[in-house]
Amino acid sequence: MTRTAEVNGITVSYDDAGSGPAFVLVHGHPFDRSMWWPQLTALTAHGYRVITADLRGYGRSTVVPGLTTLETFARDTFALIDHLRIEEEVVLGGLSMGGQIVMECYRLFSERIAGLLLADTFPQGETPEGHAKRNQAADRLLAEGMGWYATENLSKMMAAYNVTAMPQVAEHVSRMMLNTSPEGAAAALRGRAERQDYQKVLTTVSVPTLIVVGRDDEFTPVADAELMHRLIPESMLSVIDDAGHLPNLEQPAAFNAALREFLDQ
Repeated sequence: MTRTAEVNGITVSYDDAGSGPAFVLVHGHPFDRSMWWPQLTALTAHGYRVITADLRGYGRSTVVPGLTTLETFARDTFALIDHLRIEEEVVLGGLSMGGQIVMECYRLFSERIAGLLLADTFPQGETPEGHAKRNQAADRLLAEGMGWYATENLSKMMAAYNVTAMPQVAEHVSRMMLNTSPEGAAAALRGRAERQDYQKVLTTVSVPTLIVVGRDDEFTPVADAELMHRLIPESMLSVIDDAGHLPNLEQPAAFNAALREFLDQ
């Protein structure tokens, strides 16, 4: 059942399912918490309490125009954890932008984190070219809406061969993008353009960490996952075959199996 919480001056829409140790999952851009439904089902069955929330500007949470930094997203995440009165350490996972939010969470709240899942993400800071490109995309989102973005990026969010092979998944991914607020998405793009480099932060990670990537991910290729694997001591790396940027939706059985193996260890 969908719930809402008032945190940091906004209304956050979230799901809270299962019982046991808390596993908090942070979605990517330009999606919402429904991207985690295969993991919510698997993790609750595995004995975890799973919390998934719509980030500010996404899904049913408050849209805040302008510029939203990764630090703001990270503080929102832990404000929700505080609202839920979760005092024990949490396992924290994120995909793509969500993974970068998780890195920022570790920078700010490492003492409250028991483990990390970093999926299809990368730690490097923004380049001048990337800074300009994200701000140009933000401008276009505000001028034209989400339609062009969804059309141009569907075959990059998923492996192109899966768009036709998995029509229900493709429809879900497309629907999430089309339903996202242009103002919220633009604010997040501008914030990501200002992000710091997290490579040094990753060398300080002292909790169990699972890194997952789709073998055919165009946005964050396997090389990015291998870099994080080298930076984080004793991390686990799982490369998911027949998947692009969203292996949790394209190959949920393989993704969930990697999660279970990680949690069992």
